[in-house]
Amino acid sequence: MTMTACPEDAAPWWKGATLYQIYPRSFADSNGDGVGDLAGIAARLDHVATLGADAIWLSPFYPSPMDDFGYDVADYCDVDPVFGCLADFDALVARAHALGLRVIIDLVFAHTSDRHDWFAESRASRENAKADWYVWADAKPDGTPPSNWQSVFGGPAWTWDARRGQYYMHNFLASQPQLNLHEPAVQEALLDAARFWLDRGVDGFRLDAINFAMHDPMLRDNPPAPPSGRPRSRPFDFQHKLHNQSHPGIAAFLEHIRALTDLYPGRFTVAEVPGEEAACEMKAFTAGEGRLNSAYGFDFLYADRLTPALVQTAVGAWDDAAGTGWPSWAFENHDAPRALSRWAIAGVEAAALARMKMALLCALRGTIIVYQGEELGLGQVEIPFERLKDPEAIRNWPLTLSRDGARTPMPWIADAAHAGFSDAEPWLPLGDDHVSLAVDRQAADKGSLLHWTRRLLALRAAHPALRLGATERWVVEGDLLGFDRALGGERLRCLFNLGAGTIDVAAHIGSGAPLLQVNGADAAMLPPAGALWLDRAGG
Repeated sequence: MTMTACPEDAAPWWKGATLYQIYPRSFADSNGDGVGDLAGIAARLDHVATLGADAIWLSPFYPSPMDDFGYDVADYCDVDPVFGCLADFDALVARAHALGLRVIIDLVFAHTSDRHDWFAESRASRENAKADWYVWADAKPDGTPPSNWQSVFGGPAWTWDARRGQYYMHNFLASQPQLNLHEPAVQEALLDAARFWLDRGVDGFRLDAINFAMHDPMLRDNPPAPPSGRPRSRPFDFQHKLHNQSHPGIAAFLEHIRALTDLYPGRFTVAEVPGEEAACEMKAFTAGEGRLNSAYGFDFLYADRLTPALVQTAVGAWDDAAGTGWPSWAFENHDAPRALSRWAIAGVEAAALARMKMALLCALRGTIIVYQGEELGLGQVEIPFERLKDPEAIRNWPLTLSRDGARTPMPWIADAAHAGFSDAEPWLPLGDDHVSLAVDRQAADKGSLLHWTRRLLALRAAHPALRLGATERWVVEGDLLGFDRALGGERLRCLFNLGAGTIDVAAHIGSGAPLLQVNGADAAMLPPAGALWLDRAGG
């Protein structure tokens, strides 16, 4: 008898998977210096495996002066001593694979640190072999920068360098000079770096801010952006970023990355795509079979409210038509304040919101990303100015994203010094209320968010409609959000109350057996922050 393969059998592992993001400085410290490291991560991977994640994503661990905490790379093919060494990385990969976890690492290909050997050679003269590896330009006749482009972290995107008598470009810090990816030799060098890590066993890459990877060679000025109604804390906010990023040539470079990763079966690539045109760029970067596997933007990461319209707009933009890419979704990460604090609902307990929020993430079509501590219900930590580390926060104080407040150490053991993160004073302070949310406390409490997250990820893994199915039959009415997830003969009805009132949902239920009931929800009513999943068995 011939067996017909189910759609889920043919799908690659990453479709509908759960990635667990680890910020290495803040996950676990093995050597007592107050900073997390690779050995600490390896020792705590059981936590991720028992959570039900499919892979870990590691934020940068490369050699770096740490001006931007690893996103200023000084060597693409090594480990910064603060995190360990290459042997520690190899041991981490081996431990992850033994636990059934894949390993995704960051590639930061738009810029390097100014301490990178490439930049040292490039700035030495205009004639050397790497003279064109970065974006250099002459001053205007009056000595001002070549264009009006502004950097993300504040101030012009150009810094004068007396060695060459030219300006160099940087979309972020002045110590993060922009690579010139229009130069084929630069692209080849970056592909060599990716190949180095593939040969060490990594299972894929997350490409940092990849839409910043190429600029307009004509150096045309960006046009002004009209007021958005939101505070403008940086000159960067006053422009439409048409020419310092989002160059059409980026897509061709991504095809080279995909061609490389295809030589290593089962590898996964996901792009981070910030900016005002993120939706179009994400689709362009993942279109067809020759570009990246997936992409995510900041639809949820920078949203100050969770609304049904937000979810429908973001998720509804991705259909399953042929040639359309596959989305990834994150509610939290190292670049945005904790969602539990941003999305607080007056009159609703944080624990209830956390349960509903996790149920919503696990119901979305796409690959989902859980940020370390999100499974514990960690909220944003208020970091006093004198303890800030993040250059964005320091430069733009007090109108700041305060990324430091989402990068604080993981609490492992409630009664241990520094909640078991380190024997020494951590590089950032723990949140005052985070100790009570420590992993050991929640592991012992069957009603905790940690156990709840394990249950949700198990349900997502067990139901093909949740991992791979289409999203249909949207309901967006006030605070009520509803949709079906459907694949083959399986259809799940998912309803969420994103507000503080009680909602009568009887008209939206139909037939079906409850699969998940959140915060006291039933087939008639959704209480505040309530949610309900119904198995409608194809109905």
